[in-house]
Amino acid sequence: MSTRRSVFVVDDDASVRISIKRLLREHGFTTLLFDSAAALLDHAEFDSAICIIIDINLNDQSGINLRERIADKGVSAPVIYITGNDCERNRSAAVASGCVAYLTKPFTAQSLVDLIERAREDRR
Repeated sequence: MSTRRSVFVVDDDASVRISIKRLLREHGFTTLLFDSAAALLDHAEFDSAICIIIDINLNDQSGINLRERIADKGVSAPVIYITGNDCERNRSAAVASGCVAYLTKPFTAQSLVDLIERAREDRR
């Protein structure tokens, strides 16, 4: 049985973090919320992550840069990027970083849940 049980959410917007937490709780997921890249990097227990949802534009650094930093630490959890500032440069960089998905805000609740379900199945 997999020990991966949590979805990590990194977004500097508290309302987005709380909304995602509520949505995922309704679908049976546990979430860990991080308000910055630094907060995620300080976390040591990545083994429990089903996936990591990262906002592309964080106050303290790029979400794409954060993805690269955690990959350098050996974290293999799938990454789903979310952004309110869609552009070709961000999309290209996100895909190049190895994300499993790139969602533009606002996205449907079901699209996010489906991606997390798929990540959970792939990690079993």
